Amino acid sequence: MCGIIGYTGHRDVQNVILQALETLEYRGYDSAGMALVCEGGQIQVMKRAGKVAKLRAMCEKQNAQNKKKEALCGIGHTRWATHGGVTNENAHPHTCGSVTIVHNGIIENYQELTAKYDLAEKLASQTDTEVVAALLDKFYKGDAKAAIRNVVRMLKGTFAIGILFADIPDKIYAIRNVSPIIAGVGKDRKEAFLASDVTALSEYVSEYFVVPEDTLTILEPGRITMLDKKDEKVEPDYLHVDWQIGGNGKNGYEFFMEKEIAEQPKVIQETILCRCKDGMPDLSIDNIPDWLLDKYEKVTIIGCGTAMHAGLAAKSFMQPLLKIPVTVELASEFIYNEPVVDDRTLVIAISQSGETIDTLEALKYAKYKGAGNLSIVNVKGSTIARESEYVLYTNAGPEIAVASTKAYTTQITALYMLACRMAYVRGVYTAEQTKAFIRELIMVPESIERVLSDKKMFRELAHCIMDAKDVFMIGRGQDYAALLEGSLKLKEISYIHSEAYASGELKHGTIALVTDKTPVITLVTQRKVISKELSNALEVKARGAKVYVFAREDAELENPGQWEKVYRLPALRDELMVFPAVVALQLMAFYVSRDKGLDVDKPRNLAKVVTVE
Repeated sequence: MCGIIGYTGHRDVQNVILQALETLEYRGYDSAGMALVCEGGQIQVMKRAGKVAKLRAMCEKQNAQNKKKEALCGIGHTRWATHGGVTNENAHPHTCGSVTIVHNGIIENYQELTAKYDLAEKLASQTDTEVVAALLDKFYKGDAKAAIRNVVRMLKGTFAIGILFADIPDKIYAIRNVSPIIAGVGKDRKEAFLASDVTALSEYVSEYFVVPEDTLTILEPGRITMLDKKDEKVEPDYLHVDWQIGGNGKNGYEFFMEKEIAEQPKVIQETILCRCKDGMPDLSIDNIPDWLLDKYEKVTIIGCGTAMHAGLAAKSFMQPLLKIPVTVELASEFIYNEPVVDDRTLVIAISQSGETIDTLEALKYAKYKGAGNLSIVNVKGSTIARESEYVLYTNAGPEIAVASTKAYTTQITALYMLACRMAYVRGVYTAEQTKAFIRELIMVPESIERVLSDKKMFRELAHCIMDAKDVFMIGRGQDYAALLEGSLKLKEISYIHSEAYASGELKHGTIALVTDKTPVITLVTQRKVISKELSNALEVKARGAKVYVFAREDAELENPGQWEKVYRLPALRDELMVFPAVVALQLMAFYVSRDKGLDVDKPRNLAKVVTVE
């Protein structure tokens, strides 16, 4: 949610900021803006509700009218509305007097501060952010550092703030609490950048660092200074940029989501092979010791949305294998349910971005309760990674589409590698059994390639359901876990109401929703429940539903002609069928959205990185 960019250097500042904001669009937003510090100390603010394209058009119009001024530095922002509606006035940046700011996060006590310092008449928006700008202007007496420190002490909540002072035209100030900010010096050492996300900087910097909390950061061309609360310099801990968006970023595909679906065989293979040694799972690349995998009596997996679904899919494998309790919890509900976690529990936190605020807070709570912890994330140096004792990176590369695809399958891959090593360390698997599982796991990318080669089939199915008001999906065990993710993909990008149900629960109320010609998708990949799956599918068919069957290719289906359509999936061991099944469901959702003419990569109201509770 929301994106920040800051730049000072020799390039065209306006163009750098616009390009960065376009790169950050995947985070989710509803307005965009920028502030440029021009020669003479004048700050020019341009902002618009709607897409970055509207802001670019506004800039181009002003440029055509010769209103463009030479800028020394600037800040930009994409906003996802929390306080105040989607309007031009509520868009960032916000200016009060000589101060202009952009802000990610939420200031919880903004109303209290407004009343205490009598700021109401200075405010033109309904945002919590503008209150911070007004406070900075009130307390700024020529010493930027003192004003920022003074105001930050008053704030309650989470924030990442980029600040311009009109009378300090060559510097950008930044400070944060929880919400991330990264920074880096340009490759030519003559410019400096800050951003909320490494993807915005990958074209310009070879190294970056995460700004520590409560550390005042000052950007000048070619130099970044960090100061702690005592005004002592803090040395950055640099990370190497190994993501490159590059060029048009889509490699010839129409949408990022389509490209990222197609990348899954490659990134899954990379996630596996970098953790294999002599045919055995080896987590030494992640510095995860074997004693950690043998110490705990139970496992609790926490995540939100797609990450939580990855945990559910992995639980179907882990719990029967390890013979220990494995629970999967919604991170957003975790703290409030008073979970039973203690020093006998290993908590696994899953997040693509490593910035998901609900998952971060749940992880902190688990640590407070004494639980061991390990995170599975995709972004090096992210907040959850730094908060965790141990980290397993998924090697998925940048995922730009809001609807997650390759992050999900690499998360499951990482969890399976972890579970396989746990089984070996605990003596559940022999070395030969462990190697046998890894050999089968290595076959997953090939099975996905087979699914990807039959896109025509999934487009045909998409046309069968694209006009439906409701789509139901039914399955048992791991099939149910996979369908939860498939259903989420469909509702996220097609706006069709879709729900996944455990097949056995149909007769306990859900079947009342089935009407004539309702599309129902059933997943049949688990050998031990095939007959029960098909029996449940017959129940909805008897109520007039149109049933579409996704079945493993070696499943025997009596009278297959009774179903609307049957789609065969490559056969793997049951625990691995989630991979071809989910990729098939991803393709189906993609084609529904694309052929409805929707914005596949940026569905309405959604954000890629959820940074507010």
